[in-house]
Amino acid sequence: MISFNGAIRDCEKGRKWEQALSLLNEMRECGVAPNVISFNAAVSACEKVGEWERALSLLDEMHERGIR
Repeated sequence: MISFNGAIRDCEKGRKWEQALSLLNEMRECGVAPNVISFNAAVSACEKVGEWERALSLLDEMHERGIR
């Protein structure tokens, strides 16, 4: 979990939104449930490059999963 979150945060800082989303998906595939840190970093990565629709989609997913 910590490694995934760190990698997603690095993607956020580097404005690599596609890689951030890929890591989020990889977490799910490995059976690791993304947490608020994972989602926030991915949302922020999308927001920084104007991918607001993807950011909103992630926020919706957070809501569906009960992540605050």
